[in-house]
Amino acid sequence: MSRQANSVKMPACLAFFQFGAIFFRHEPCHTVTMKSRLPLILLALGILQPLSGALAPLLGIGTPIGEATRGIQAPEQPLPAYFSIWSLIFGAYIAFAYLTWRHREPWMFRIALPLAGAGLANIVWMLSAQLIAVQRLDFVLLFPIAALSWTAAARFDRMRGMGGNPQKLIADAATGLLSGWILVAIGISVPLVIRGFAGLGPTDLPWQMLWIFLGTAALGSWIFARYVSRSLWFFAALAWGLMGVIANNWTMTGMGWLAIMTAVSGGLILGLRLLRGADGTTVPA
Repeated sequence: MSRQANSVKMPACLAFFQFGAIFFRHEPCHTVTMKSRLPLILLALGILQPLSGALAPLLGIGTPIGEATRGIQAPEQPLPAYFSIWSLIFGAYIAFAYLTWRHREPWMFRIALPLAGAGLANIVWMLSAQLIAVQRLDFVLLFPIAALSWTAAARFDRMRGMGGNPQKLIADAATGLLSGWILVAIGISVPLVIRGFAGLGPTDLPWQMLWIFLGTAALGSWIFARYVSRSLWFFAALAWGLMGVIANNWTMTGMGWLAIMTAVSGGLILGLRLLRGADGTTVPA
């Protein structure tokens, strides 16, 4: 009777058949449970991200994201229309979560774990930006998103050259787009934080603030291409952000020379990636 009770209390979670011998190798129950729930967690986070960002516009709770910088004509800010890239980022994220739930391939779980962390961090950042709206805090909260999304991109990069399929294309887009746009978000936030500490106006020291943004973008893109990933999606998101800054200075601020310098600098950054290539995780030790 006791042996039967023990068999009920300690179920076998998972077993593998190995060639050459017949035996069962059990994995801990919590490990299997985590693996089985991760795709649904990822899918839920993919849906919650746009909903979290729409908290203020739809329900009138808090301050809409970007409201503090809307219309201030800071030269390093993209036009508001260019923030629509978030819809593409969320779409790729949800698509990858759905494919992970359907296919459940081992490589998907390796990418899904840090990508889920990035999604959770993104929700925290969006809630903070709307409910607390403290620029310095929002700036700090961008870095966990960057670290986790870059980790997911690096894990996917190790798989390049092992065959392609639609699932891998979506995974590349989901990790690369988020990684690139978060670099843009960090780059445009650095001048805002400096202005906050120094008590500067939004149009004070325009050249210096633009160079800070461009320097951050250039350094971040070099680190990403050199040590993290060869993803072109990353540079597509970065190029979109640079185009937004160009459009802002050409049409809104009236600082045409800043728009021209952004175009030249952005062209150098993107040209080096296309002509020189990238190493990603293939850099030898």
